[in-house]
Order: sequence, then structure tokens, then C-alpha cells
Amino acid sequence: MRFTRRLALVAATAAAAFLPLAAPASAQSTLKASLHSDLKIIDPIWTTALITQYHGYLVYDTLFALDDKLQVKPQMVDSWTMSDDKLTWTFTLRDGMTWHDGAPVTAADCVDSLKRWGAKDTMGQKLMSYVGELSAPDDKTIRMVLKEPYGLVLSTLGKPGSNVPFMMPARIANTDPNTQITDATGSGPFIFKKDEWKAGEKVVYVKNPNYKPRNEPASGLAGGKVAKVDRIEWLWIPDAQTQVNALLNDEVDLIDIVPPDLLPLVQKEKGIKIMVVNQAGRQYAMRFNVLHKPFDNPKIRQAVLYALNQKDFLDANVGNPEFYKECKSLFPCGSPLESTKGWEDKLGGNTAKAKQLLQEAGYDGTPIVLMHQTDTPGHNNLATVAKPQLEKAGFKVDLQSMDWQTLVGRRAKKDPLSAGGWSAFFTSWAAVDVLDPVATSFLNASCDKATFGWTCDAELERLRDAYAKETDPAKQKAIAEQVQLRAAEYPTHAPLGQFQTPTALGRKATGLLPSPAMALWNVEKK
Repeated sequence: MRFTRRLALVAATAAAAFLPLAAPASAQSTLKASLHSDLKIIDPIWTTALITQYHGYLVYDTLFALDDKLQVKPQMVDSWTMSDDKLTWTFTLRDGMTWHDGAPVTAADCVDSLKRWGAKDTMGQKLMSYVGELSAPDDKTIRMVLKEPYGLVLSTLGKPGSNVPFMMPARIANTDPNTQITDATGSGPFIFKKDEWKAGEKVVYVKNPNYKPRNEPASGLAGGKVAKVDRIEWLWIPDAQTQVNALLNDEVDLIDIVPPDLLPLVQKEKGIKIMVVNQAGRQYAMRFNVLHKPFDNPKIRQAVLYALNQKDFLDANVGNPEFYKECKSLFPCGSPLESTKGWEDKLGGNTAKAKQLLQEAGYDGTPIVLMHQTDTPGHNNLATVAKPQLEKAGFKVDLQSMDWQTLVGRRAKKDPLSAGGWSAFFTSWAAVDVLDPVATSFLNASCDKATFGWTCDAELERLRDAYAKETDPAKQKAIAEQVQLRAAEYPTHAPLGQFQTPTALGRKATGLLPSPAMALWNVEKK
């Protein structure tokens, strides 16, 4: 995919990161954004929802972060060391950090935050399985002692996507990982105004006057996070055309996803800036729930892989080939682990093969409950494309429509289909979140500890462990191909192609940074 003109806009926007860090925000400047979803869940550890991740980046900070070259950089950490035997890691926090309630950030807070995150996140779980000790010898020092060397320590602590290892005060981080927090106190550049939060209408953040940015220029999700507006308002506008009209009329300053069919309308408007914030793009996916019939049978899940036609999903949900790419690799095309091994004959709409597998599996006609989100641009037609493809292969399909936040809550439930359960849902992941077998949440096959869908396979877990221990890139790639082969036998999800999303910045707003997630620090209102 070529984005020459948009890349130029990205470069121009990125240059704003090098403005003097002390530039003051104008008096009571307010940035208004209309994003892809309403915010109903504020716990970025409990859920992997992208909108909650965006919320997290405003109010929390991280120990490490990725810059615009996708390199891991220290964020809350000032310095760190690794012992000669590669078992003991020591992290020293930087000075001057406080929580939004005024209390100082301590290493003990960070230790408790890591433990809660490590109980939920795919990469966090894998890292914690190697950790023998995680402690805070003093208020500034975090000590991590491994049981054996682990090659992904920094990349895990600096992971940019859900679940992001956001740091929270210990009193909040001690909440059970499976219980949602209700207090969004963080140490980040903005403060969540819970008293002004109206689900289905508006979310409000205000500048944190006590936040101490790093001295480096902002870069991706790293560097100096300088709040250049006093207030941010997320206005929930469910209709895409209404969103665009609000942008053109200067009623909002940012739309994070401009639907392809409305893009020409936005592009012709003077002063409106179009950019692809996440250059690496995203990967569509259909996630299976293996707890209940019919997807408790791997062969029936294999039939789905043959029944689906990837290109139809991309055409219906993205439309413009400039913004999408077919890719039959579990790991992003263009990345080091790209491979089609085991998947060459899948995702092409082979109905005959799907029917054969259903017959061999003894499919008894149990309906597939497909959860269909209706309010997320670029995702609204995923389930509706799947339904006829699956029915053509012989599946019975029960398509149940709901808004995305309802889906986010429902997918966490293990109830049987007869009691409001589900068989599959559709989503997308940032490409940087699915770069390898350990990072890819849907490849976590650790049963009850796995994310929604609860895939359970000892062989996949063995291979993920082997990848985590290996440091040679060639051997890592060989292991990743073994993972692909195993995932073809024991499907955890169906990758449905790669895409990029154009973001629109209004006439009065500048400074939006290219990064794997929507980062609204450095954005200012003229």
C-alpha cells in the first residue's frame, strides 16, 4: 500500500513534536474529538477495547514506550540494569512523578500494577511465568528476578497495545484483575473528569498541571508528553456523516476514523488534514469461543477458515484498495515473521472444502451466535459478510446485533449459548500487537488464562514458550511457522486482512503524532 501524499502529511505533523516543550497552551483551549466508539469501560486492564486504550494513554503512564521508529524507550523509568547472568533486572524511576491525587508515584505502586496487568495480558502472563521475584526494595527501585533468561522483557514492558502495562496507584492496582476499576487516578498528562463523564454523550479530560514530561521531544508513544490544550472533550456521534459534518463545520477538531466513502468529501476541504496515524496498520480477526458447541470442535473451526473469503471482508469494510491488503499470514505482511505456511489454501472461500470438513466433524446444526457490532466505522460489516459465507458452507448462523461496548461486556462472559453466550466476534488489532506468537493475544492458548474465547492447547503454549526463549531471528521465524501450522490444526482465530485508517484533523488543530495508538498530547488548538 502506497501513501505518498499522506506520508508527507504525517512527516509534517511529526515535525510539531520538535517544537519547544515549554510552549504554553492558549487560555482554556479545548480540543474536541469524535472517536470510533463511545467510552463505557474505563479499565484498560479489564478490557482490550481500543477506545479504553486511548483513554488509558491520556490518564496513565508506562514504564517504557515505543517511539515513532517502534524502538523501546524509557518513560517512567530513568535508568535500568541487567545482571551478567541476565536474571536480575533493576529499574530506577525518574524523579518528580505524582498521581493525580498528589501522592508520589512509588515503586510499590508499579509492582502492584505490573502484577495486575500480568494476570490479564497475553505478553504479561508469559513474562510473569518467568518471574521469580518482583519487588520494590525502596520507593524508587523495581527489582525483577527471573527464573531463567527471558529475551522479551523490555519489549513486553513497552508493548503499545492492549493490554498496555499502565501504572496505577497501589490502592487501585490491588483490585482483582477480573473486577473493573471505577477510579481512573493515574499519573499521565491528563486527568479524567469522572463528574463530567456522560456515557453515550461526552467524556472530559483536563490538563494535569503537575505532570513532569521527559526532556526528550515527543516521539510516537515515548518522549515528552506535553499537554498543549487545557481540556479534551470526546463527543459521541454515532453517525459517520454527522461526524464529518461536525468536522467540516469546526464543531469537532478530530475524527480518528474517516470512512472511505466519506474521505473524498473531507479531502477537498481546505485546511482539513488527513493522515494515517498508525502507519503499520491493523489486522481484522474473527475470534472463536471454544467453550461451547460448535466451536469446541477444532475441525469445525477449520471449516470456517475455508468458508471465509478474506477479500470480501476488506471490500465491504474498507472499500478502497489503497487502504487494505490481503494477507494470509497470522503475523503482519511486511513484518519479519510474515509467512503463509499452513494457510495458503485458506480464507479464499472454498465452500466445498468447508462442507467436507463439516461432514467429517459431524456438525449437528448448532447455530453459530455471531456478535455483530453496528457502531464502529470500518467494522460494521464484518459479521454481515461472514454470515452468508458461513451459511453457504452449511452452517446455521444466528446474527445478533449490538453496539460495540455491549459486545465488549458480553464477550467476557462464559455463559452457554442458551443463556446469552456467544460463538464468535469480530475485531481488529494494531499490527504492532500481533508481530509474534507471544504478543498475539489470540494465540494465547492457556485455557482459563487466555483472553475471551479461552483457547486451550498445550502445543501452542509450548511453541510460544520456545519462541520467548529463543534469541536467534532465524530460529524465531522457524518457531513462528510452527505456530502457524499448529494454529491451522487448532484454530484460535481467523485473520481477515490488513488495513489502514485515515484520521482527519480539523483546521484549528495541529501536532497529532504518528504512533501505534491515538496520542493526544502534543496536539494544540490554534
